[in-house]
Amino acid sequence: MPRTAISPQSTGVVILGGAHGALALARSLGRSGIRVHYISNDSPLTGWSRFVQKQIKWPGADHVDATAFLIEFARKNGLQGSLLVPAGDAEVMLVSKAKQALQSEYNILLPDWQSLQWLCDKPLLYKRAEELGLQYPRTNELASTEEAHMLAPTFPVILKPNMGGGNSRIVKAKVIKADDKASFIDSFTDAAGEIGARNVVVQELIPGGGESQFSYVALWSEGKPVAEFTARRTRQYPVDFGFTSTYVEVISQPALIEASHKLLSSLAFSGLVEIEFKRHPLNGSLNILDVNPRPWAWLALSSAAGVDFGPLMWDAAQGKLPSNLLTAHSGTAWIYAARDLAAAITLIKRGKLKARSFFGSFFKVRAMAAFSWNDPLPGFLDLPLTAWRVLTRRIFNLSKK
Repeated sequence: MPRTAISPQSTGVVILGGAHGALALARSLGRSGIRVHYISNDSPLTGWSRFVQKQIKWPGADHVDATAFLIEFARKNGLQGSLLVPAGDAEVMLVSKAKQALQSEYNILLPDWQSLQWLCDKPLLYKRAEELGLQYPRTNELASTEEAHMLAPTFPVILKPNMGGGNSRIVKAKVIKADDKASFIDSFTDAAGEIGARNVVVQELIPGGGESQFSYVALWSEGKPVAEFTARRTRQYPVDFGFTSTYVEVISQPALIEASHKLLSSLAFSGLVEIEFKRHPLNGSLNILDVNPRPWAWLALSSAAGVDFGPLMWDAAQGKLPSNLLTAHSGTAWIYAARDLAAAITLIKRGKLKARSFFGSFFKVRAMAAFSWNDPLPGFLDLPLTAWRVLTRRIFNLSKK
């Protein structure tokens, strides 16, 4: 598909929040001559890209004046009509909920919250999946710690927040494992104290590692796919419950596409999306875990595999769609090198990965989490930035001001 010629005077794209996925999107857009502005109160990684014209700090998506800030930003900088792309969980919720107000200044390729909550809120997601005949892990919704005491699940179980966004311990961890009743009660009590009992999802643990973890990624417009492919999240860090994928490879999984089409078409979805699945080793079922209606961490794999989501998203926002559904080249891989090395060492020690296989996987790599030869600065600064964030937020638990 030929690239759309973008005028230097065009409005451009405002990326809101995010880290590696936002960086990959900025590069994808910038390579096509599309102006990029980046607004964040968290990671500055994307702002270091040479493809970002301006980086702006703001109070954050949870601030009472967040919507007013974005409207005023567009007016002051002459960016009315720009495409606004939320790249973090809290930012997605803000833009979706405030879509009507924000549309006065921005172009938004995302459903309003009445529809989008069925993807972002896990209990609602699993309810929709059941209605559509799709598989998901056995899940319990509890209203109080008293109900947690009465629950008799098959251990181990995992605890997850019902939605992403926020600074609580369970949100930062994403998943907390409980191997017995005592650890379950302790973890549930702590999580309920932070985000409320009704916002804690208790779920069966589907066994298996990277060989059973898959994703469907796509760009949709008005309930139809524009471009899509499936991938295996082969390695992650930490290895048991990954905070982030570290090695992802394009692999054909038609069953994922079929399930994802059922879910997204039921909501007339528009925008970028990643749907995470896990294959159950006992019955082979593909279980929906999470949906991320935003740029995902390994978005850079897309352009390397022949599906450049940035300019495609720009065109879709202008109503220009390709004549054929676009898909990616199998056998292409993405790596987050520093964390993948740590993950590989753990897996090798456990006897779940051979060193020869680990080094052999490098031959498929065509994209990296932060480094790019034509935009090297973010790659050089990513490792010290990550070390600083781990030190200040996970070890010393320092809150953002």
